[in-house]
Amino acid sequence: MSAFADITVTGASAGNRVTNAIAMASRRTGVDFGYLLGQAKIESSLNPNARASTSSARGLYQFIDQSWLAVIDKHGSEYGLGWAADAVSRGSNGRYYVSDPNLRQQILDLRSHPETASVMAAEHAADNKAYLEQRLGREAQPVDLYLAHFLGVGGAAKFLSTHDRAPQAMAASLFPAAARANRSIFYDRQGNARSFAEIRDRFAGKLQKGMDSIGGDVRYADASASLPANAKTIQPADYVRIETQRLASAADVTVTPQPQTARLAYLMLATLGR
Repeated sequence: MSAFADITVTGASAGNRVTNAIAMASRRTGVDFGYLLGQAKIESSLNPNARASTSSARGLYQFIDQSWLAVIDKHGSEYGLGWAADAVSRGSNGRYYVSDPNLRQQILDLRSHPETASVMAAEHAADNKAYLEQRLGREAQPVDLYLAHFLGVGGAAKFLSTHDRAPQAMAASLFPAAARANRSIFYDRQGNARSFAEIRDRFAGKLQKGMDSIGGDVRYADASASLPANAKTIQPADYVRIETQRLASAADVTVTPQPQTARLAYLMLATLGR
């Protein structure tokens, strides 16, 4: 049994895997489960294979190529993905790249792997939370993390600093490029500019709606009940266990090497001796 087999979406094994993955990422990183679940609902409707039609965004959390390579470069080694992190380089222009095109595609395809996508999204949110709290001098709320996802962490810090000082000021004047690209967020239907407070409140409502829309289907039990008695946090080995059990129960597992079993081998090697 996985450490989070008691947090499920009723009647849907795919949903079970997604919510288990998000719960495990939350436990591993300390990032709020409700936030991670709500964000995934907004971004992909909990579909690990979701693809954007207008950008390179893929997966549960709709990471674009550059953002995914960046988070893998920073955190991949912590989760048995040293092979991927080691392959990612950063050019003098600040962009991330992988020299081998086939390996690059394998790394990008991990966005469709719920366990990997969830924990990378959680680590990314944790990084943003630490940055925002240092800049703002206060605790970052879930909506602030979603703003960091939308505006980038630097843009969110700028937005929230102004919001905290002058919540009724008009946001479009400080973010003209973002306002042009996202007119419905920065202006109402009559063309009136929205204030910082209005925009933040609308994002908070959107995040809450995403969570509420699935809240009735998610059952919570004591998440620590199925952990070893001495376990305090989720460890990389827990990712091996959940992947092992999933592959063992999959009808299409064969002796032929598959990308899934290759990922599991990397995870197992990375966690030996821990």
